[in-house]
Amino acid sequence: MNLWITSLGKCIVGSHSFLMVVSSAVPTALNCRVVPGSLKQIDAGNGQVFGVNSADEIYTLYSGVWTKVPGSLKHVSVGPAGVWGVSAGDYILNLQRGDWVVVRGKLQVDAGGSVFPAGVNSNDDIYCLPAEGSWINIQGKLKYYSCGSYSCWGVNSADNIYIMKGVTPTKCGGSLQWEQIDGALSMIEVSTDGKVYGVNSNGDLFERYFCVSSINPAGTKWRQLPLYQRIKHVSYDGGHLWLITLDNSILDCTDDLN
Repeated sequence: MNLWITSLGKCIVGSHSFLMVVSSAVPTALNCRVVPGSLKQIDAGNGQVFGVNSADEIYTLYSGVWTKVPGSLKHVSVGPAGVWGVSAGDYILNLQRGDWVVVRGKLQVDAGGSVFPAGVNSNDDIYCLPAEGSWINIQGKLKYYSCGSYSCWGVNSADNIYIMKGVTPTKCGGSLQWEQIDGALSMIEVSTDGKVYGVNSNGDLFERYFCVSSINPAGTKWRQLPLYQRIKHVSYDGGHLWLITLDNSILDCTDDLN
């Protein structure tokens, strides 16, 4: 059961302001169901869900059933940029017509951006691949990087949080100006529609939820989402929040506050 207080709030961004519905709520729990299977990492985007297990086997959710995909990956990502993965040797692979094609470079890659992949390598260097051209190195150091339709978010080795605004398919580096965001997270994910979720070192789940929009990609506040289990990975798409717990269990959750 959720307790709701709904009102009109004003978001002020620079010299611009706009009205939005603000929900102040105290949820007792997310509406979650346990999905059969075991995964160490999961990613959702464009209506698809992919994941990898502890043996680096790849699975996709098809008609509600996990279907094994040929190949071996330690990390997989799906989004507007297609399906991308990283092998045990940190090689980048792109799924093309049912086959994994090796792409030059070594990264933890994310496919959630506007038709461009992005990621970080083992030295925490940051890269993105524009719609046309080769990988671009973005100044800075991050251990995890994720992109949405109008912004990219990352966390560094100290769990500090940063946002890169102004990203486009042809300008994947965005403004090239990092803005630090309050809080501390060990991993962060941006959905295709711009929603931002993260997990801290304690396994707590957070959402950047107030005034997040294309006008103000950074939003203004974090809220902790109530869970009875600690988690290590999160992804969001199409109203579903996909979570991986510390023991590799899979949760499919919905949150009526969105």
